[in-house]
Amino acid sequence: MSKKMLGDIMREAQKLQTEMQRMQEESKKKTVEATAGGGMVTVIANGGGEIISMKIEKDVVNPDDVEMLQDLILAAANEALRRAQEMVNEEMSKLTGGMQMPGLGGLGKFF
Repeated sequence: MSKKMLGDIMREAQKLQTEMQRMQEESKKKTVEATAGGGMVTVIANGGGEIISMKIEKDVVNPDDVEMLQDLILAAANEALRRAQEMVNEEMSKLTGGMQMPGLGGLGKFF
């Protein structure tokens, strides 16, 4: 492989990494929502894998059944995080043309 070809490959890889970092920052601004218990618990997460808000309807708060509320919160939070990961994976797939590119841009911490 010639130096020119290697240089071209390195430039393309650097360009891709820059785009991935930009996409990662943009993903933090995008949100997804998930509910549990027929909408009694709502969780919103961002593309950075963070839960950014939660709403609990007071009708579901029962001091004698805290375990049910905990289960609803976990279900909504896990679904929100799953949807956020799916959203980021779709964006990443557009950027890489479907190729798996492990390790680029530090995205492994979320996937």
